[in-house]
Amino acid sequence: MGLTTLETGTSARESLLSAYSDLLRANPDLDRSLVSFQANKHEPFYRWFKYKEGFSSRLVTYFLNKFGNKPGVLLDPFAGAGAALFASRDLGWDAIGIEILPVGFFGITARLSAEKVDPEHFANHVRTLKETPLLDHFNAAYAFPHISITEGAFSPQTEKEMAGFLAYCEKEIDDPHVRNLFKFACFCILEEISYTRKDGQYLRWDYRSRRNRVKGKFSKGEIPPFGEAIRQKLERIAEDLLANGLFLGKSRAPGVLDIREGSCLKILPETRARSIDFVITSPPYCNRYDYTRTYALELAFLGYSNGDVKYLRQEMLSCTVENKEKKEQLRKSYAAKRQLERFRAIERVFEGQEALQETLAALDLHKQNGGLNNTNIARMVKNYFYEMCFVVCELARVLRSGGKVIMVNDNVRYAGEEIPVDLILSDFAAAFDLKVRHIWTLPRGKGNSSQQMGTHGRRELRKCVYVWEK
Repeated sequence: MGLTTLETGTSARESLLSAYSDLLRANPDLDRSLVSFQANKHEPFYRWFKYKEGFSSRLVTYFLNKFGNKPGVLLDPFAGAGAALFASRDLGWDAIGIEILPVGFFGITARLSAEKVDPEHFANHVRTLKETPLLDHFNAAYAFPHISITEGAFSPQTEKEMAGFLAYCEKEIDDPHVRNLFKFACFCILEEISYTRKDGQYLRWDYRSRRNRVKGKFSKGEIPPFGEAIRQKLERIAEDLLANGLFLGKSRAPGVLDIREGSCLKILPETRARSIDFVITSPPYCNRYDYTRTYALELAFLGYSNGDVKYLRQEMLSCTVENKEKKEQLRKSYAAKRQLERFRAIERVFEGQEALQETLAALDLHKQNGGLNNTNIARMVKNYFYEMCFVVCELARVLRSGGKVIMVNDNVRYAGEEIPVDLILSDFAAAFDLKVRHIWTLPRGKGNSSQQMGTHGRRELRKCVYVWEK
């Protein structure tokens, strides 16, 4: 039998909760739709591409209006599809984004292309495509570049039409921004035209797929032909672009947008100290969610091989059971910058956070007693906080005096052990001389999984927004 929370001890976590209890308050202005993608779904870009890993543009506006005295430089080190960058830039801020997942990065570049195309010119291309037989342009060189996890995702007819469409884009469309948006439209419908559905941290497979070892009888229902799906998506984009000149001219807004592709663990230490006025971000949660599997179709579409995907998975912030520790990688990086003492100081903060060490010890005990459904969960949680300690330290370093960090994150639970992500990260921030102003909870928290509820009872986990100030 696994150990209970009481048997593993909770005194350090209780002390941490007591220390921050006055700052833990429900904020009635915040709700699930605001701190998630849901409030974005009526905005044009998010009607094109359902990117669920992020918060809403309205949340960014809310915080900039509440705390941003005047436009300055905003940073999002986990930029996703760019909600914080575009919302802040359109309010006159200079926006810097860091994003390692190519899916989000491609979405941002497509949105920038949408701002630069002439809507009528784009609509003319869409009308031309409507009369174009895609199979007439088939070229095997443009076949979908499958990786092992995507084999069998499309019907043979869909594969041929998609190859014809991509060949058409490359050979018949001269305007690079129109071409980029056409390819993005194809990118947006990959799940729709496939035998897969995004389901938690995995792809769920329709029983009709040609993939071996598909279990069960899951059916997505009707899967549209490629030609129908791509034309509908392009017509939707054209309509949105034509509606009141939707994006035209936005690139001339006062703010400048700078997007950097890569890991914030590498890019943040290279960012100039005291150069940022405002940070708003939502890091990956410590919840075993594997973006490289969920977005396998999209990564393959962008040309990522099996090896590329495995490498990317390890480079991303540790939030899956497959992530290995980055300690030596980070040590070498800081040593190369002659910042070994800084590296050691960050490690001391990590090692000295008593509630975290208590949590890690408890998870190790659960592991020894068979209480974890995956033995690598304990390692994943340790790696997550180790890396986030470096992120928080670097955010404190790059902030100007008076600057603020707004961070959206969820608490998690494993084997009945609630992990107070909000309190641990806020205590990291305090150790790096950031003032913890608020730990705002949503009026309604996050429920347990059915398995956890059956074993440990129904207890809500806090969904929080942290506000830290330099």
